[in-house]
Amino acid sequence: MNPIIIPRSEHPISRSMIDEEALKVLYRLHRHGFLSCLVGGSVRDLLLGKVPKDFDVATNAHPHEIHALFKNSRIIGRRFRLVHVFFKGGKVVEVSTFRSHSEFEETLTDDGEILKTDSFGTPQEDALRRDITINGLFYNIADFSIIDYVGGIADLQKKIIRTIGDPDEKFKQDPVRMIRVI
Repeated sequence: MNPIIIPRSEHPISRSMIDEEALKVLYRLHRHGFLSCLVGGSVRDLLLGKVPKDFDVATNAHPHEIHALFKNSRIIGRRFRLVHVFFKGGKVVEVSTFRSHSEFEETLTDDGEILKTDSFGTPQEDALRRDITINGLFYNIADFSIIDYVGGIADLQKKIIRTIGDPDEKFKQDPVRMIRVI
């Protein structure tokens, strides 16, 4: 599936709308040769002209590479490692590595042990594992484009909420998704 790429000239998101600390994270990753994108609800909110409550970043850098770039960071998580980058005033930017599948799709042994944890993937795989299409959008700091693998832009324009994949399966994996959708 080829993504829809919306160039900067065709969408309303400006860097001035993005939190200063999130921009620092995005640019440092980019300057060190990594793909660096705002993801999820912050992209959706910016497209709607709202102020996001937080800014999450996704990248192809692995957690130890992210941590090495940010002395003010900590690797967290048991099943899937994330990096929290801390700033003055208590602000935190969460950085994740693109994942190939959801934490609810981990492979378990017969004893219930997790067989595979950090399931790194591509931006497309990361978008497909997300809950709803309007949360599956990426803002690429390299060229300020919006990348849409899941039809989120069309759904945002139509004002519909649609799961990525089978809704029965998505809500069975994580019932809290129903509340987040509301």
